[in-house]
Amino acid sequence: MKQYLELLDHIIRLGELKPTRAMLQSTGERIRALSVFGYQMRFDLAAGFPAVTTKKLAFNWVVHELLWFLSGSTNIAYLKDKKVTIWDEWADAEGELGPVYGKQWRSWETPSGEAIDQIGQLLEGIEAVKADPASSIARRLIVSAWNPADVQRMALPPCHTLFQFSVSGGSLSCQLYQRSADAFLGVPFNIASYALMTHVIAHLAGLTPKWFVHTFGDVHVYENHLDQVREQLSRSPLELPELLIDPSVRSLSELKHEHIKLRGYRHHAPLHGEVAV
Repeated sequence: MKQYLELLDHIIRLGELKPTRAMLQSTGERIRALSVFGYQMRFDLAAGFPAVTTKKLAFNWVVHELLWFLSGSTNIAYLKDKKVTIWDEWADAEGELGPVYGKQWRSWETPSGEAIDQIGQLLEGIEAVKADPASSIARRLIVSAWNPADVQRMALPPCHTLFQFSVSGGSLSCQLYQRSADAFLGVPFNIASYALMTHVIAHLAGLTPKWFVHTFGDVHVYENHLDQVREQLSRSPLELPELLIDPSVRSLSELKHEHIKLRGYRHHAPLHGEVAV
């Protein structure tokens, strides 16, 4: 995970200190962030699963959140049941978040009132490219969470806004564009989530996961995380773990948390930081 440490170092050295709309719940005060605009990381998924090792990654939460997204849900009831709290600050009293990721991925509403299942179309498109590599869909394997018609109704406009897949021979790669990224708390989670997504889609399509490319707009470190980031930068990364998916799973509807395992995950001590909301 040297790529992630290089990102943190880049922000610490070159970031511009900017005001933000975010505030700490503990004090109610707005907080600034060191920010850079435009950055890219590449992860070779054949080299191991990119779980951050310089602190502990809550991998079970990563799995539950991704399954929740893929289910199409926008209510945190499933997450609450699994003791996953990452969306609690944004949900209303009924647990609703508005038309966020799951809604856009699985049932994007058209002006005529129809619903587009972008994940279903993605899986169909990958099969079309496998059958004909020259298919026009090959460069259109895209899923977008940024729906301008719905942004104002979302509890939090999508930070990871769009992802694109590429089929090459027997392999599958994914690139994510993330408009805004909390480098200390959020980015390790985002890396793991989209690497996991790539593994899952590759597994279902009978392909080998190859690259995960992570492209950022505004990527930042909040002021209250600077000490933790400096501590991370003092730690040496450990060997990457291996991701295992139960080979009996052949469809997305069958996939459950227990079908996904991370083998050989070793990490340094946890590092905590208050989320800016």
